[in-house]
Amino acid sequence: MDYKEYYDKIFEDFKECSEFLAAIGNETRQLIILEVIKAGPSGIRPGEIAENVSLSRPAVSHHLKILKDANVLHLREEGTMNYYYICIRDIMPTLAKANEDLQALIKAMYNEEV
Repeated sequence: MDYKEYYDKIFEDFKECSEFLAAIGNETRQLIILEVIKAGPSGIRPGEIAENVSLSRPAVSHHLKILKDANVLHLREEGTMNYYYICIRDIMPTLAKANEDLQALIKAMYNEEV
């Protein structure tokens, strides 16, 4: 495989992951993700996150929307209460493929066995 073919595969991988990568690339959102993970599978409410990361509720809601839109977090509604929980299962195969393609390119660049 030539460099262009590797590039094309990696380009497509990155396109598929771009929203996810952009969402998790923000330091504040990383703190929020960690709070959601710490809460476990039952999830956590935005107000609790705001208290734990010292952000305003509107700021947390803004970041939660970005994370939800990027399929990093999912929302469960119980009456008037919203619980956010981590759910990256859908993106994992794409991230794994991007990793494999990048490793193949690196091996090819250094003339290692692919």
